[in-house]
Amino acid sequence: MGHLVRSLALAAGLAERFQVALLNGGPLPKGVKVPIGIKVIHLPPLGLDANMQLVSLDHRCNLERAQQLRQKIILEIFHSLRPNVLLIELFPFGRKKFANELLPLLEEARIAHPPRPVVVCSLRDILIGQRWDQQSHDERAAEVANRFFDAILVHSDPKFARLEESFHPQRALRVPVCYTGFVSRDQKNGVAPRSARKHQVIVSAGGGLVGEPLLRTAIEAHALLREAEDIEMKVIAGPLLPAEAWNALCALSRRQKGPSPCRFVPDLLAELRTASASVSQCGYNTALDILRSGVPALVVPFERGNDDEQMNRARRLERMGALRVLEQKNMSAQRLTEEIRALLPFKPQALQLDLNGAHYSARILERLLHERCAEAGNPWR
Repeated sequence: MGHLVRSLALAAGLAERFQVALLNGGPLPKGVKVPIGIKVIHLPPLGLDANMQLVSLDHRCNLERAQQLRQKIILEIFHSLRPNVLLIELFPFGRKKFANELLPLLEEARIAHPPRPVVVCSLRDILIGQRWDQQSHDERAAEVANRFFDAILVHSDPKFARLEESFHPQRALRVPVCYTGFVSRDQKNGVAPRSARKHQVIVSAGGGLVGEPLLRTAIEAHALLREAEDIEMKVIAGPLLPAEAWNALCALSRRQKGPSPCRFVPDLLAELRTASASVSQCGYNTALDILRSGVPALVVPFERGNDDEQMNRARRLERMGALRVLEQKNMSAQRLTEEIRALLPFKPQALQLDLNGAHYSARILERLLHERCAEAGNPWR
């Protein structure tokens, strides 16, 4: 969900200067709006099961068949559109499971008739950095990047996070790395004063795919919290929360006479701008919504195996005074209640970070395209 939201925000910024076609490889959750001016092409959808294994989400074909169809469709679209710019999200720094459809695409782009498309990787601020095969993973990523890519766009403010902090290949990365600033869904500034905020805690977990423990604990904590605090709680489950977990949350809420969870809100930032506090995980988009809203925030970063990206981001923001952190392993209803009480008087530090990543990404791509076309003696207009 986070990757989709960031991709849509980036596509909206690019659409100011380019005609944009977005290849969507997963489900498009109900309520997610596609920005005006973007052509979305849906591939046979893939997703992750409870064991984080890739599965086909189309009942008409199995995983192998879905992958074959995706590869065929991607190449057909590439030859049909003949794009000036090919922008690939995360790969080769992640998305290894999709190499069978992305490497053929990159090969085709490399041998396309001049001027070849500008091939660019779109990266979030922080990469996963604790894989069991981390060194070989980084070496492989550097090799692919050096062979196929013209630039890497890192959607971060370099004052906050730099690529080399979570990417350590031994071979030199020869591809230019451009920092764009953070890509946000909302460009409006303004933080609501505390006097204008509702006495309400917003609990959210991004898309919700791995959010059930946090959401359940928050509902349990609300029963303890209201013993001492007259405060409302709104629990936003997320459109990707599995149906079984959703039903369990609703049943728990009825037993506890607690807040009824809602599946989805169209604008989390608007909710946070009028809330007294936020409890959430610490994905890329949620972190930006917290910073833009100025809401006192407690984050419980998702942690599983080698996935340290959210904790890395959370600790950086904590050191900057922007939010408070509770580790998932220490979470309980009692502890969460105590943390929310401590959060209510917390005054987050306003950060001066570049949040105009979509705009600057478009400008960088425009410059790269001008250079490519000039090399081919075919100026781009």
